[in-house]
Amino acid sequence: MPKKKTVKPKKSVSKKTVSNDKDVAVATNNNQGAVEPLSIVSEMQSSYIDYAMSVIVYRALPDVRDGLKPVHRRILYAMWTIGLRHTAKFRKSATVVGEVLGKYHPHGDSAVYDSMVRMAQDFAMRYPLVNGQGNFGSMDGDGAAAMRYTEAKLQALAEELMLDIEKNTVDFIPNYDGSHKEPRVMPAKLPNLLLNGTTGIAVGMATNIPPHNLGELIDAINLLIEKPDSTIDDLMEYVKGPDFPTGGVIYSIEDIKTAYATGRGGIVMRGEAEIVEEKAGQYTIIISSIPYQVNKATLLEKIATLVKDKKLEGIKDLRDESDKDGVRIVAELKKDSYPNKILNNLYKHTQLQEKFHVNMLALVDGIQPRVLTLKSILEEYIKHRQEVITRRTQFELDKAKDRAHILEGLKKALDKIDAVIKTIRASKDKEVAKSNLMKKFKLTERQAVAILEMRLQSLANMERKKIEDELKEKLKLIKSLEAILKSKKKVLDIIQDELKELRDKFSDDRRTKVIKSAIGQMSAKDLIPNESTVITMTHDGYIKRLAPETFKSQGRGGKGVMGLSTKEHDEVKIFLTTNTHADLMFFTTAGRVFQLKAYELPQQSRTSKGQNIVNFIQLSPDEKVTEILPSEDFNAFKYFVMVTKAGVIKRVEVSQFDNVRRSGLIAIKLKKDDVLKWVRLSSGKDDIMLATIKGQSIRFKEKGVRSMGRSAAGVRGIRLKKDDHVVGVDIIADGKVAKDEQLLIVTNNGFGKRTSLSAYKVQGRGGSGIKTAQVTEKTGPVASAKIVSSNMEGEDIIIISRKGQVIRLPIKAVNVLGRSTQGVRLMKFKAPDDRVSSVTFV
Repeated sequence: MPKKKTVKPKKSVSKKTVSNDKDVAVATNNNQGAVEPLSIVSEMQSSYIDYAMSVIVYRALPDVRDGLKPVHRRILYAMWTIGLRHTAKFRKSATVVGEVLGKYHPHGDSAVYDSMVRMAQDFAMRYPLVNGQGNFGSMDGDGAAAMRYTEAKLQALAEELMLDIEKNTVDFIPNYDGSHKEPRVMPAKLPNLLLNGTTGIAVGMATNIPPHNLGELIDAINLLIEKPDSTIDDLMEYVKGPDFPTGGVIYSIEDIKTAYATGRGGIVMRGEAEIVEEKAGQYTIIISSIPYQVNKATLLEKIATLVKDKKLEGIKDLRDESDKDGVRIVAELKKDSYPNKILNNLYKHTQLQEKFHVNMLALVDGIQPRVLTLKSILEEYIKHRQEVITRRTQFELDKAKDRAHILEGLKKALDKIDAVIKTIRASKDKEVAKSNLMKKFKLTERQAVAILEMRLQSLANMERKKIEDELKEKLKLIKSLEAILKSKKKVLDIIQDELKELRDKFSDDRRTKVIKSAIGQMSAKDLIPNESTVITMTHDGYIKRLAPETFKSQGRGGKGVMGLSTKEHDEVKIFLTTNTHADLMFFTTAGRVFQLKAYELPQQSRTSKGQNIVNFIQLSPDEKVTEILPSEDFNAFKYFVMVTKAGVIKRVEVSQFDNVRRSGLIAIKLKKDDVLKWVRLSSGKDDIMLATIKGQSIRFKEKGVRSMGRSAAGVRGIRLKKDDHVVGVDIIADGKVAKDEQLLIVTNNGFGKRTSLSAYKVQGRGGSGIKTAQVTEKTGPVASAKIVSSNMEGEDIIIISRKGQVIRLPIKAVNVLGRSTQGVRLMKFKAPDDRVSSVTFV
């Protein structure tokens, strides 16, 4: 034992001093002047636990029932008690802070004000609880104005958290000095913990809960009430994932499910960005949202630093055009840059991509910190609401019984009003009168007092009737309230009814988009069903998907409909039908090839412009997509047949393109000023037909073109005259011509015809060919040449003009004529200067 020390009583003080033993402390006793030994280890353990529990319970963690930390609860309650409803006038924030500090929260004024400010920020709270007037900060990290300048009141939604608080729905506890009472928890009509989320660091633990969409949460709660054994998968049919106030995109349904099922996990967030073509070869990246809790100014500063340090190349100008309508960050790119590559680097090196680390820790029963799953949080909310509604019902029942009891006494008095008046007049004073009434008419004290306080006007017949009617209503209400208390189902039905009212009143659309697959792991089953689709792309590279039903069949010579909205002076270039799960091979004028899934392209309306292809593949500034081939037929063919505008042809095995990188592969080596224009699939035994803009054509055996490697340049397919170039390429399967097969020619001015393939004899590769159409000023040059069959039942031809006009007509509606004829009119243009742009079949 350590050596004890003594001090004189008159000099003793309440303090602790350290003795020579390193694990022992001594404490004085003011009354006796004695010093008692204490173990520092046990004292530190005890004191630290007290400190830790104080931080956990009274500072840093939210209550699972109302989703509020003590400071937020005290702010809202203080605003409620001084009448700052959403319909009231604004009051100075300093008034609120003073009320909170003086009555409930004996801490720093800046901490209280900062907490109130956050509840008013629509970029921090999915559903703000405070309505602020004045400068309440910004996404750039700007602080709010001083509390003496700003004003505030409650939001209508915040009032739902405190509704019925005066009906004994929750317990009240003394404040810090016992002068006032404060609620231990709010009645909380709304599941606020998940609604607005929260973040906090306690002692040895922390919480980080994302916000969610109100409508989705209410749907999930209703499901859990109706089917208590619902799984996380069942709940996620309604709760798609976090819904952040700043919008953005989140990825991976599996990561979201893990977070909901365990209470912990990471969810990748990205800001929304789009690559937009401003003019030829000039692109801009527009960022329209940023990840939750990201400082916009810091993000811009980071991008600028990367550009300055040459760690991010290709950006020539960076502007913040954000306003009250939302975020808009504009990055202008250099002409020789790769937009898709720059965007990927922004995601990789800046906060444009962040991970939200979910840790759904909250206080259960107001004291026990627990990591909760999505289901357990909703169950705790339902449990809390059951208790609130039960206590509210009991309160209303007691009140109704009390009123009914008084009404019964008044009714007795009115039934014997003369005797009652006589008794009162004969009594010496009020107390005697009360006693006499109780004895003579068998009344309770409460009833007797009510009779003595009754006004003379109540003696009128109409007033008597009112008392009787009110008594009937109260008895009916008592019966209804008692039925609720006896039935758990009725309590749950009330919860659902109240939630429906809240949904109708406050629900809004989801802001955050959810991508089911993880980044870089696109899966067809996670996106859309495998179904027929139409792919269109304009000359300027705007691409989109459409439903085949968009285009209706019409008669020959019709004007068609405005099928595709394009930019001014733009025109539709590629039009094909495929399936949504198909791999699409994009061949470019530079002789490169890229690959995408069809479902990665945006499905839009017939009249929408679409998105530029540079949002999906990395094209150089002057490079254009010239051919798109779907993969569903790749297995039936062995070769790609490539033809350039100058008539050069090349044959490459399909297997050489099994693994096309995201950055693309070389498909053909091109001569200067030549471009790749067509790519077709062949079996190795087919015939090849080429047609030119001046109406020449040639047919030769595929075997006349030897198979080459990807980087080879090809050989001559047709000898061209001056100013002539290839305008159509097609394949004759196995070199066998059926009687019903024809070459369909369509000219620039909308003329067309079919000519039997038997009229085209096999020639040697590289010759000048033979005439396939009479090209005149009336018909215009040849725009398209395709092989068709008269037996293509149910298949139509779709002709699209440069200005987006579309006509669909049966193939049989096109006349069969000789090689040297000019054809008949297939399409009338609405605009005199319009011309045919693209021809395809559906």
